[in-house]
Amino acid sequence: MWDQIIEYFQTLEKHPGQRMAFLVGGLLLFWIIEGSIPLISLQYKRNKLRHAAVNFGFTVIHLLIHTVLAILIIVMSDWCNAQEFGLVYWLNANVPGTIIVSFLVLDFFGGWLVHLTEHKVGFLWRFHVVHHADNNVDVTTGLRHHPIESVLRGVFFFMGILVSGAPMYAVMIFQTILVLSTAFTHANISLPRWLDKGLSYIFVSPNMHKVHHHWKQPYTDSNYGAILSIWDRLLGTFRKLEPTQIRYGLDRYYPNEKDEDFILLMKKPFQKLDP
Repeated sequence: MWDQIIEYFQTLEKHPGQRMAFLVGGLLLFWIIEGSIPLISLQYKRNKLRHAAVNFGFTVIHLLIHTVLAILIIVMSDWCNAQEFGLVYWLNANVPGTIIVSFLVLDFFGGWLVHLTEHKVGFLWRFHVVHHADNNVDVTTGLRHHPIESVLRGVFFFMGILVSGAPMYAVMIFQTILVLSTAFTHANISLPRWLDKGLSYIFVSPNMHKVHHHWKQPYTDSNYGAILSIWDRLLGTFRKLEPTQIRYGLDRYYPNEKDEDFILLMKKPFQKLDP
């Protein structure tokens, strides 16, 4: 079984069509689900398709940037393997252990730590605000990131690979789950309270992540996790808020009526935000 898993994910980076299938499949799945069991009634500027088109504009740019970064990821992972550099080699981990260690480290650096940094460093926050400025958080919001933020997330992901020594199969397992988790946590879906709460003890659940999109601090500065919720719980950044109390958008930086202005969202981060 492990041989088949390794063989598939080891070469997945070379099959962009299959990777795209995970992305598109996840988006479509949760697009359908959020239409059936919405968490709240969203008030789109025009309609849901127009809103999705704006967010897909950022998604396309993000994917182009990732295509370039993927080359560096392969080189770095292969170097770790050749030099036996990283935790998976120092711990002499077997295949399951390698997947677990790589997953934990990549989720910490590429999920929690980079997200925390974007909120704490003023210059980086300007670019991350684009993600938070969405007044209607749904499944398409998950990949609404300014190009500069996409590059920054790549840098932190490189750190995770160096620390973990993650081989390519472990990297691709993590990235595949990340794509699906991002769609799941941003989707406007209403899960049974017991299920959402239960999931949130280990994983980032939809309600947990929606707290992060609340317009008001300190809720905005909480729940930074990407897949696992353990970092927020262990490091004191976990917060709860009833979904009925959540309000999306950050009108302090962008007029709410401009949250679908693609050109403004692209160029505004290069200007200093008002205090």
